Amino acid sequence: MKIDSPRISNEYPLKNFNDIYENEDSELEDCMVLDSNFENEAPGRVRLSNMIIKNCRFNHTDFQYIDITDVVFENCDLSNTDLSKSSVHRVTFKNCKLVGTNFSESSLGNVQFDYSVLNLAAFGESKLEKVIFHEAALKNTDFYDCKLKTVIFHVCNLDGANFEQTSLKGIDISTSTFDTLTVSMSDLKGCKVSSYQAIQFASLLGLIIKD
Repeated sequence: MKIDSPRISNEYPLKNFNDIYENEDSELEDCMVLDSNFENEAPGRVRLSNMIIKNCRFNHTDFQYIDITDVVFENCDLSNTDLSKSSVHRVTFKNCKLVGTNFSESSLGNVQFDYSVLNLAAFGESKLEKVIFHEAALKNTDFYDCKLKTVIFHVCNLDGANFEQTSLKGIDISTSTFDTLTVSMSDLKGCKVSSYQAIQFASLLGLIIKD
């Protein structure tokens, strides 16, 4: 699947993330941010665009209603960050830690999570379109009542993930692994699974499979 990559330059001026407080509109754009610590903050409604953000920490920061467009996060820690009700478009998270991150009631489009840890993250009631989870850890991640369109889980750990009230029609989980998954059989209709996963789902239904 091809998605739109962030539209960024490699020649941005360096800034510190705390510079966002110098802008009346809580906005940062057209810059590179390295090694910033922005934990436990509540900056209000934030807008980030045309940026590269590397080696930064945002733990427990309140980013509700944030607008993120054309941004690359690399080696960043956003664990327990509140990104609920956000708009996230043409964004890449590479080698990032997003344990317990809250994306609920958000819109994500053309977003890629590469080699990132999203265990216990929450996407409940969000819309995900053209989203790739590539070699991501998604243990006990919540996708309750989500709208998934052109979403791929490629070589992910989905153990304990919750897809209750979320249709998986057309969604490919065949290369991913799990021991348990919360999903209704009606929502599994049209999901692309491996033969081994088909046996797993059959056993979850209580079927006894004989060769």
